[in-house]
Amino acid sequence: MRPGCHFSAQQGTSLLELTVVMALIAILAVAGSSFWDTGATELSAAHQEIRGSLEQAFTLARARGTNVTVALGKASGEGEHLPVQLSRKVKWGKPATIPLPPGMEKPSVAATTGEAHPVLTVTPRHTALASVWFLHDGREALCMRLSGHGQLQVLRWRRDLRIWTRL
Repeated sequence: MRPGCHFSAQQGTSLLELTVVMALIAILAVAGSSFWDTGATELSAAHQEIRGSLEQAFTLARARGTNVTVALGKASGEGEHLPVQLSRKVKWGKPATIPLPPGMEKPSVAATTGEAHPVLTVTPRHTALASVWFLHDGREALCMRLSGHGQLQVLRWRRDLRIWTRL
């Protein structure tokens, strides 16, 4: 070797190595996306849609000094409504394979149709007709209970744990 000429090993990565790694990442991403559960996202969006509509209704009722109604599902009726729009993947009701939440008596309407009262009226005094709704994506479910004092309790059936958890 001549002085001043140093043998240097390659530092960094080659284009071939980079291409192989990127191909492996792409294959893993495609394989992983097929196992991704979008139902959880759809149910979370439905939960936020209903919660947001109820909060908006209570705010409007307080500001106007009059009752405001929230239409759930395909409900319709007289007066102004804040309709709740859900994804096509989310259905009203509770599948028979999912048990009721602990301590809850079987509702006559909500478990099968999804909602006990499809048109809900809220008042300026932050009260409402107590009601319960069930939503599901075929595997997991939400149970939403509204008290007469306007408090919303949301439970989620976790298929992997086989229990209802509070959100």
